[in-house]
Amino acid sequence: MSGGARPDGEAGTAGAAGAAEIAATGVIGGFFALRTGAPPAGTDPAPAATPLAAVYAGDTAPLARRIDLVADRLGARERRVAASIAQFGLAARLWSVALGSAALHGTLPALRPGDLRWTPDRTTPDDLLLTDPGTLTASVAAIRAAVQEAHLVPLAAAVRRDTRISPGLLWGNAGSALAGAVREIDAWARRTGRTDAADRARALADGLFDHPDLARTVRDPGMRRTTCCLHYRVGGGLCGDCAFDTPPGAREAASDG
Repeated sequence: MSGGARPDGEAGTAGAAGAAEIAATGVIGGFFALRTGAPPAGTDPAPAATPLAAVYAGDTAPLARRIDLVADRLGARERRVAASIAQFGLAARLWSVALGSAALHGTLPALRPGDLRWTPDRTTPDDLLLTDPGTLTASVAAIRAAVQEAHLVPLAAAVRRDTRISPGLLWGNAGSALAGAVREIDAWARRTGRTDAADRARALADGLFDHPDLARTVRDPGMRRTTCCLHYRVGGGLCGDCAFDTPPGAREAASDG
């Protein structure tokens, strides 16, 4: 890990070195990849690529567009189902790029909402662009500030402005997304022999789960979630870490029979 002073006082890397570390993290998988650099010249950043800071501040169009897109793809008639899955996907992206970089390099991208541009119509990894590729020294506190506080808290508020949905469900999604990032890092580490990276990821995640909003969102062994993301309501069955053993509708049908 290379060092360098940053204006905000955090140790880390900047410029080309930071971009290289961020790019290298993508080896784990698509959700861990993050594009860096300036937006394409001559294009208006909105609505195609919007700083997430604008979404959190009240620009409702990009988030509504993403929820509409998810609803259309899944055939979801309940908007809260599409909203849950849209929020889950973005939470998974944010946890993955931060935790993956921390596990591999000991740093994390400086995911400032004003520098992180989101294109809600695109899929991973083309959905996010970090215009300032600086990085910070990784720690539980740094990851919590960069992901949970800077993004997940205002993202949950933005989703709830669009759709009536339980805060507990959204934090359950956030916990499940964090657990999913740990599992992906662990699977990659077993294939490549990087057990050190898996150990770091799990240790950092343990610290992150030690927070009132994330505590008890998953349970060991297996980091199985304690709430449901509602995906079963579009006929997609249960997720691998679902709190349910059988879809609620199936249980009700069985009891009715």
